[in-house]
Amino acid sequence: MTDPVCPAALAIVKEAEGLYLTAYRCPAGVPSVGWGHTAGVKMGQTISRAQAEAYLAADMAEAAAAVDRLVKVPITDNQRGALSSFVMNLGAGNLQESTLLRLLNQRDYAGAADQFGRWVYATVNGVKTELPGLVKRRAAERALFLTP
Repeated sequence: MTDPVCPAALAIVKEAEGLYLTAYRCPAGVPSVGWGHTAGVKMGQTISRAQAEAYLAADMAEAAAAVDRLVKVPITDNQRGALSSFVMNLGAGNLQESTLLRLLNQRDYAGAADQFGRWVYATVNGVKTELPGLVKRRAAERALFLTP
C-alpha cells in the first residue's frame, strides 16, 4: 500500500471533477461516477457518497503507485500529489510517454512543471478541443507541484 496522497491533491481532483452520484459521460464521452471514477462504470449506475469517497481513495492510491513507479528522482509530497491528480485524469501511460516525466527524471523540475499546461485538450465529438476545466486543473496541479 502506498502512502496516502496529500490533501491538496484530493482537493484538486474534487474541485475539477465535481461529485456525481449518478453515472454521466465526461466531455471525452467516458462513463464516470463519483469524482471522476471510470473503472467498470455503467450509464444509469448510482452510488452513495461513501462509495464515491472509497472510489476516490482507491483511484488516487493507484495513480500514486504509478507515479512512484515512473518517477526516478526525489519528489516532494506535493509533487507526488500533483502528478497523482494528473495520472488519475490522464492515465499512467500518458505520464510515462510525456516530456513532463522525461524532464522530471532529468531533474529539470521547473521544465517539468511547465509541461502541465500542454495537457488541456480532449477529443470532443472527434475534435481536439481545449477544455477550460482542464486548463484550470493543470494550473492547480502545476501550482501544487511548485509548492515546497
